[in-house]
Amino acid sequence: MKSILILLLSTILWQGCYSQNNQKNPTKMDTDNKKNNPVYSRTDSSKVVLKEDEWKKLLSPDVFYIARQKGTERPFTSPFETSKEIGTYYCAVCGNALFKSDTKFESGCGWPSFYDPISKSSIIYTPDNTHGMQRTEVQCGRCKSHLGHVFDDGPPPTGLRYCINGVVLDFEKAKDAEKKYEGKKGGL
Repeated sequence: MKSILILLLSTILWQGCYSQNNQKNPTKMDTDNKKNNPVYSRTDSSKVVLKEDEWKKLLSPDVFYIARQKGTERPFTSPFETSKEIGTYYCAVCGNALFKSDTKFESGCGWPSFYDPISKSSIIYTPDNTHGMQRTEVQCGRCKSHLGHVFDDGPPPTGLRYCINGVVLDFEKAKDAEKKYEGKKGGL
């Protein structure tokens, strides 16, 4: 009986960010579709409102599944989870700036984790009571795409852990970081 309770508790804890369902779980990021996406912009801050069938035409199946159907990618599959590059993370759906790399940390949960969004308007918070859990979903402040969830077990100064699906992130390396890297590379 004790081992059954431990197994049940372990399963519930593991699902803290991860929700299983029968649909395909993406295993890699797909940001190439931004080239064919007329709403993708890193400078336009106007709200984006499209019907789901319009989103389906614009987005890759993986991005659509996570962003619009509130899916979850498999843990430990996003290249962003362990990335140490310096720069900015954007919404892969609309180009909205979401997080700076200096707020990223290793949480061990299997998804890219951040402790603070880039601005108060970059994220929308909504209650999520699915899968028998009470969580707070985070959505893009510009297009309302599902990004992941926020938990109160993160590091200082906020104490928050934004657990984000890497498939819905786009990244731009900081220009200064490229120059520093090129300088070191040339001096080797």
